[in-house]
Amino acid sequence: MELMRDSIPTVSLVVSAAALYARVGPGLPRLTALLPAVACFAAAPFAFSSAVLRCSAALSLAWPGIFKVGLLAAGRGPLDPASPALRFVLAAALPVELTSGAAARSEAEQAESLVTCALKAAFTAELLLRRRRSLGALHLYARVALYGAHVWCALELAFASAAAACGAALGGVAKVRPAFVRPYLATSLRDLWGRRWNLPASTVLRAAVYEPVRARAGKEAGILAAFLVSGVMHEVLVYYFTLRRPTGEMAAYFLLHGACRVAEEWCARRWAARGWPAPPRPVATLLVWVFVVGTSSWLVLVAVCQEGREEALLNEPEAVAAFFAAPIECSAAP
Repeated sequence: MELMRDSIPTVSLVVSAAALYARVGPGLPRLTALLPAVACFAAAPFAFSSAVLRCSAALSLAWPGIFKVGLLAAGRGPLDPASPALRFVLAAALPVELTSGAAARSEAEQAESLVTCALKAAFTAELLLRRRRSLGALHLYARVALYGAHVWCALELAFASAAAACGAALGGVAKVRPAFVRPYLATSLRDLWGRRWNLPASTVLRAAVYEPVRARAGKEAGILAAFLVSGVMHEVLVYYFTLRRPTGEMAAYFLLHGACRVAEEWCARRWAARGWPAPPRPVATLLVWVFVVGTSSWLVLVAVCQEGREEALLNEPEAVAAFFAAPIECSAAP
């Protein structure tokens, strides 16, 4: 672990080796043979002293990689041992979903994607630049709203960057499915979590949790199990970020959304059975985001502003900048 300390190239090499081992790992039962790769994915984020880099590595490597390797051991999931080595490593080590065929985005969609990414990057940069001067003077809930928007923009930028890097490395021989599809237009919790938000994670959870549980206990149990596992893994992400014992807000948040997702589907069936028309899309979208913003503020974002976490979060950009500046300074030194 000391060799990997704060070294992105070393972590990348170790993770790539673990992914390739998962591809060719021998032995029965196969899961036992893949345990070293699982351990590597789980330990890789601890190589970084920066909380943001540690959490980013956990988001892209730890829990998606572990689930993908577990599905591989069961002969399921997005990883194909017969695929070329580079494609296999990228699919295992990055939060992307690869499909066969060339990318099918139109020029208009590509232009829109570039514009939205530029706007999100500008917003994120502006928030970071003003974090000291003005954020402290804002009301708690105003800061919570800004942090929520910042998390959304940062996630979309990170996933878009991973997709762009993956597409460039593969040279257009595979299509990288967008991770976020206009989540602000969601008309239901099902639409938001299943079709618009973090689709690579949705795909993995569907294969690893939802489908097996649904086959044994029914659709509602599968939905609740998938949201519960997602909540637990988000608690793990919080631990990677803070290195403190999780407090349960993330698990409660996703379990609440899972229960409301089940209730939403039940209500939709009853609504349709009575012959009532569906609510207009703007109304449905407004209701979804009132619920999402309200529960996020209550269970997730307010916790950021407590126990000194906000100050630590505001200091992170400087830590990340210092991390990337250190190699440059070393190379420039006589």
